[in-house]
Amino acid sequence: MSNTDEQSVFQDAVCDLAQPILRYLERYVGDRFMAEELQQETLIRMSKGFAGFAGRSSLKTWAFSIAGRVAADYFRHPSRRLRIVELDEAAGVTDPDRAIDERLVAEEMNACIRGVIDSLPEVYREALILHDLEGFTLEQAAEISQCTLASVKIRIHRARLRLKEALKTGCTFYNAPDGVFRCDRKE
Repeated sequence: MSNTDEQSVFQDAVCDLAQPILRYLERYVGDRFMAEELQQETLIRMSKGFAGFAGRSSLKTWAFSIAGRVAADYFRHPSRRLRIVELDEAAGVTDPDRAIDERLVAEEMNACIRGVIDSLPEVYREALILHDLEGFTLEQAAEISQCTLASVKIRIHRARLRLKEALKTGCTFYNAPDGVFRCDRKE
């Protein structure tokens, strides 16, 4: 493949994967600004390693594997700062017609859930985000995480158990009279 063809394929890959990588990193680190920084680092590493991409996995799996390593490097850095992401900010969508009280409830629930996800060990958090939030298959999540299929299944299972237990012990869920699903933190 000529250098021009290689650059064209890489540019197409960047166009197709930039937003999904950003969304993954934002969910992983919980901070839009930091996710954008990590996205840039991911794209730089992809650019440097693209010539050596052998095609043993899909381009998407390869790119997310790099993004996962970039995020892991970020968490190893001692000066990292975790922040809670608002529900609308994480989804990238704002609904101007939503009532203020519903938005506050949603933000509180998101903060609670995000806090629990952030408290999970890194390997559990990564597996949960890849599979349950980003929609990767178990096989793809295992490849991105560089572990076996059995390991990723166990990590997802344990992450879900910890998430469920933390939410069950820390929150009360109910349907309010106005029909809105709500959550209150237990004191």
